[in-house]
Amino acid sequence: MARVTQVIVALDVGSFDEARALVGRLGDSVTFFKVGLELYAADGPRTVAWLREQGRRVFVDLKAYDIPNTVRGVARSAAGAGASLLTVHGIGGRAMLDAAVEGAGPQDGSGCGILAVTVLTSFDSAGYGSALGREGVEIRIEVERLASVAKDAGLHGVVCSGHEAAGIRDRLGAQLRTLVPGVRQAGSPVHDQVRTVTPREASEAGASYIVVGRAITAASDPAAAFQRVADEMAKGTLPQAP
Repeated sequence: MARVTQVIVALDVGSFDEARALVGRLGDSVTFFKVGLELYAADGPRTVAWLREQGRRVFVDLKAYDIPNTVRGVARSAAGAGASLLTVHGIGGRAMLDAAVEGAGPQDGSGCGILAVTVLTSFDSAGYGSALGREGVEIRIEVERLASVAKDAGLHGVVCSGHEAAGIRDRLGAQLRTLVPGVRQAGSPVHDQVRTVTPREASEAGASYIVVGRAITAASDPAAAFQRVADEMAKGTLPQAP
């Protein structure tokens, strides 16, 4: 049976009160939320605890990148708070990834799954090559290389764009989950993202999770916008928001 792509709504706001209000506007149909760096820095533990009290799952998107002992502690804390997913940077290397798994616990979906960030979706090949100080970098190859390290370390999955998700599945198998950010409606502004896909394209590429932010949270009716995303993945095309 094919794995259903789960939609995670990004709470990209600056305070607990804003997050709580947005969750209320979305209603009970949304069960999985992302708490990223901005909200976590302002009110992270409180927000995560409240979401868990409401019966929601939480993706803590901290993109941890530090010495192994520190990342082990971050993963332990996130797991203890009830996070279902936590991101660390894949470029941190095998020792750091091993430490994250040690801190989080089993990666079988029962606790806090560690996701290795491969190449941020704000990068194209030229920008990524410039950041690394070398020319001719092919993002797909770099993403698959980091995904292979993550699989060897026993991680739950990786973060990649929808352009690389199918290749990871084909090369490394469906057990390594893929989370796809940078998801946009067809024709919508991409803002600071580069390697974007629509919800339907991400689902067809085999994404285990997609993260949708402004397309839902900036809509006049966020609950209806969320339903449009779900409908696109189920039926095909996504109508533009009114």
